[in-house]
Amino acid sequence: MKVSGSGKYHIAIDQGGLSEALSSKLFKILENLMAMKNIHHALMAIETGDRSTFWSASAGSADADKTPLQPYTPFMVASITKTFIATAILKLQEEGCLDIWRPAADYLPPELIEDLHILKGTDYSRRITIYNLLSHTSGLPDYIEERPRGGISLVEKILKEGDTSFSTEFCINLARESLKPHFPPQDPEAKKPVARYSDTNYRLLIAIIEKMTGKDQQKAFEELLFKPLELKYSYLPGESPLEPVDKHTTLWFKDQPLDIPLALRSFGDFYSTTKDLIRFMRALVEGNVFKDPAVFSLMQKRWNRFGFSLDPARLRSPGWPIEYGLGLMRFQLPPIFTSFKPIPAVIGHTGSTGTWLFYCPDLDLYLAGCLDQVTAGAVPYRVVPIILKQVISMLPDY
Repeated sequence: MKVSGSGKYHIAIDQGGLSEALSSKLFKILENLMAMKNIHHALMAIETGDRSTFWSASAGSADADKTPLQPYTPFMVASITKTFIATAILKLQEEGCLDIWRPAADYLPPELIEDLHILKGTDYSRRITIYNLLSHTSGLPDYIEERPRGGISLVEKILKEGDTSFSTEFCINLARESLKPHFPPQDPEAKKPVARYSDTNYRLLIAIIEKMTGKDQQKAFEELLFKPLELKYSYLPGESPLEPVDKHTTLWFKDQPLDIPLALRSFGDFYSTTKDLIRFMRALVEGNVFKDPAVFSLMQKRWNRFGFSLDPARLRSPGWPIEYGLGLMRFQLPPIFTSFKPIPAVIGHTGSTGTWLFYCPDLDLYLAGCLDQVTAGAVPYRVVPIILKQVISMLPDY
């Protein structure tokens, strides 16, 4: 591993099989990220499908105490957790514990689902299937991002007022009592089903996982994913990974470090490393998660495109041109944004704090990264195409 202290920040790079030319290009991208406003540290990693080439780098300090950041320091993955949640649900289906085509109400306590989706006088609550939750086609509002009439969103409240813990029941009641559904649950066979990103969907899926396994989210993830896939440095806030770690990174809101362990625990997202994330995505792609490879194909069978949103409260949520399957995004910049030089599509997920985990089938390439900045949710959609472009530039036959 190469470690250096530039005049501005600490840098560490771990690489193998990578040309100096491409390494230089990737390092320049890392430097450009660090030059962005309010970015205090950055992590980037790529790895080829055949494992012959990898590059993992970190820049900046892990926390406000200026602890040097290392390439494999754990960070809050934010909504990348949704891919893990979807995978856990589909593993439970494979084990015969549930059926994603059935109503979610069959697997949830009545107090979580009753009167949750009432639109124009019609109660759709018991028509919401697990598939609707997985694909963001339930029509449920987002308990984290959306603002009640005349009020502020839950995430805005935490940023303004400080740390607090909240239960699943609190989150669902917030969606039920203070927010409104957007459309009826969609038929998966509809020609153009409507999709709208909502954290409420995945909050309900966590509740289903916990009920069907009889374990809390950490223990369920350990049993279904972390231990089988040897994800040694992945864990929920307040829990311990399979192998000890000294420190995780600090999350930032602009120029302020966020000390909100209770809220982070309550959101249900977890800490991980770029190495663990790529290991997980590789296991999905290579067929080492499910007994039946067709299950991973199901996650990608139907891509529904999110629409445009001019709501300022939802600017951190994914929208056009992102498509969504079951716990997976598919992202490709339209040609008009790439000077009509195509950049291949990627599948995976991002998080609202500037995290990303993707696989590019055309290049057989895995990509992961983190910025730990609440205002950087859109950055992965800009930086990932740039990384792909630089990789492509080194392939003479592409």
